[in-house]
Amino acid sequence: MIFRFAGFELDQQRAELRGADGAPIRLRPKTFEMLRLLVTNAGRVLTKQELMEAIWPDVHVGEDNLFQCIREIRSALGDDRRQTVKLASGGGYIFTADVSPAADIPARSPDNAPPEAVTAAGVDPDAAPSMDRTAEPSRVSWLSALTGRMAAAAVVGLCAVVGLAVAAPLLKSELIFKRTPPVVAVMAVADASGNPLGTAMAAEVTGRLTDGFARINTISVIAPRSAAPQPELAAASLAPPDFEIRGELQRSGSSWTLRSRLLQTATGKVEAVAAISVEADELDPQLQHTRLAAGVGDVLARRLNELTEAGTSAADGPATSGRVKVAIEQATASINSVTQERFVMAQTMLQNALAEQPDNVDAAVALAALQMRGIQMVWYDPDAAAAAESQAAASMERALRAKPNSIAVLETYCRFLSATNHFVESLVICARTLSLDPWDGLALYLVGLGQLHLGRFEDGLATFQQADRYDTPSVSRWTWLLGIGWAYMTMDRADDALPWLQRSIAITAASGRPYLLLAAAYQKAGQTEEAKAAIEKGLKLRPGTTALNVAPPMKNTSPVYREAASRIVQLMVDAGLPER
Repeated sequence: MIFRFAGFELDQQRAELRGADGAPIRLRPKTFEMLRLLVTNAGRVLTKQELMEAIWPDVHVGEDNLFQCIREIRSALGDDRRQTVKLASGGGYIFTADVSPAADIPARSPDNAPPEAVTAAGVDPDAAPSMDRTAEPSRVSWLSALTGRMAAAAVVGLCAVVGLAVAAPLLKSELIFKRTPPVVAVMAVADASGNPLGTAMAAEVTGRLTDGFARINTISVIAPRSAAPQPELAAASLAPPDFEIRGELQRSGSSWTLRSRLLQTATGKVEAVAAISVEADELDPQLQHTRLAAGVGDVLARRLNELTEAGTSAADGPATSGRVKVAIEQATASINSVTQERFVMAQTMLQNALAEQPDNVDAAVALAALQMRGIQMVWYDPDAAAAAESQAAASMERALRAKPNSIAVLETYCRFLSATNHFVESLVICARTLSLDPWDGLALYLVGLGQLHLGRFEDGLATFQQADRYDTPSVSRWTWLLGIGWAYMTMDRADDALPWLQRSIAITAASGRPYLLLAAAYQKAGQTEEAKAAIEKGLKLRPGTTALNVAPPMKNTSPVYREAASRIVQLMVDAGLPER
């Protein structure tokens, strides 16, 4: 049956959502299934538990999976005001649009059929891995993927023969021979633990690694397969993957350690190595699986991005000299915790590097990132801040033209948009970043910031919590810990905010703003002496701060956020912050 609502059509038979123009809107399988459940129960509140049990039956998953599906549904429906899929009182969601059944539409011809909303490997990115995952892939899925690639190659080859004769004089060679997305094979993580739980743990981590890499839209992923040679597959595989991801899981004392590497299949060259350890006694098993996969996945995804983006544009600029490379590395090593004195030094280093190589994209991006940090920390006077913003904007425009799918460029652009209060735009760019590295904690933090400033406090909290579950990269950990505390404060939940703010400050105390937020939390919780001490510490780090200048610019923020921010500032004043 086909259902119509608010200009959309939901086709259950084809598992397809279509817009007003009849064009399909691509949704992931779990997201589509949740939308179908909401539509067929329009007007009725579905609790979070009902939704999770229906979408992930007999599998334990966290609420972040549910929140992600809801966010994707709202995005697909253009429901920015959250009026179609509404959060119900007491939890749960209700679909409010009028829904009516429609006559079935004749099926499209195969030539016009829309692409399936699945990955090349048939992996559902929403599905939580289960404990009975096997190391071997389905032979059908392997051969189906292989057959698809061979058929596509045949068509492309035929078109190329005809087209090259006409287009060769007009096109550059790098455009004619542009590569298809690289194929990445995720090998089953080997259990080297000697622990009874090791086999199940390795299978879980393999599944989460595969699910994560399957979300990267610039590669094709082959589902997990055994690291051992398989003669029947080797004979059939005429198109081997470009890269392989291999890993080993070990148990040492109370810790699980995962070591993984990215290899070029043709040469066997190791392109990247990653290792992560988690405490088995302190974390629940689900969190162990998540952090192990994220810890290596983030490193390997970034390296894979560097390899696939290298040389994609003639605008990449000259090869980076040794001095410029050192300047970039030193200036960006601790950008999130840099002091004002180190900020000035780092800025000078990067400006000198650009004087040496004016067209170096990496140096320009590093300087733009640093300038955004300076703007956020109010380390520029107003005129200098305006000049830095203008320079950073120009640098980012050039960088995006040169490297439109570079994680480093997109991260910096997202930071720029967030720092300049373009929160809706920052959500879009950060989503692009996460489509290249789903474990990117910095991008998640910036998404959470945007959601808070747009008044979506619950969404912001869930995003910060997701970043904490991944915990990558650890150097940015203090940011999402601060974000969780901040989100709780906007929701007037000071007792929940306190431990997160304390943990964030324990990591980095370079900025006074977290102390001022901590003071507000103490004041709200009735701990007035602690609030006064926190204000004094914050003012020592940020002399001259008053109620008039403590809040960042409110341009493009939601009235709901402005009301919450005003309430928090008043708590700071009550704790001893000067009013003017």
